[in-house]
Amino acid sequence: MTVDITILVGTMTGTAELVAEEVQAALEGAGHAAHTQAMDGLGIDVFERGGAFLIVTSTYGNGDVPDNAQAFFAALEVARPDLSGVSFGIVALGDRTYKTTYCEGGRKFARLLAELGARRIGEPLLHDASAGTMPEEIAADWVVGWVDEHLAPAPVMT
Repeated sequence: MTVDITILVGTMTGTAELVAEEVQAALEGAGHAAHTQAMDGLGIDVFERGGAFLIVTSTYGNGDVPDNAQAFFAALEVARPDLSGVSFGIVALGDRTYKTTYCEGGRKFARLLAELGARRIGEPLLHDASAGTMPEEIAADWVVGWVDEHLAPAPVMT
């Protein structure tokens, strides 16, 4: 059964955007519908229709969300919309050598969305830039299983 997912991207250098593109391709290859939106200029109304979202974000500075996500994040903090109709997952990019802020951009989104009533589905995918693996490959391998396990309805037995 097809699942429709909106992928929201927070990025500074373009890595999270590349990850989101590969994730979208993997989802579409598995027969799901997915579309990607950068957080630049994004309004909180993106959540109005509810549904499933995947936040793909890097971490910048001292554990901050990336520049293109800061206004969106702040708008959510101020408006505090009811997101009880939203389900979400997280792909957080970080570097474990920064122990106290590792993947904090994604963790901040997870905390805020949960505070606003959204339901996190599954465990976040945390990618360590110092691990020597390609985040887009890891995320593309992970996402279809994540959808199948947490979002796709169980087949109806007849």
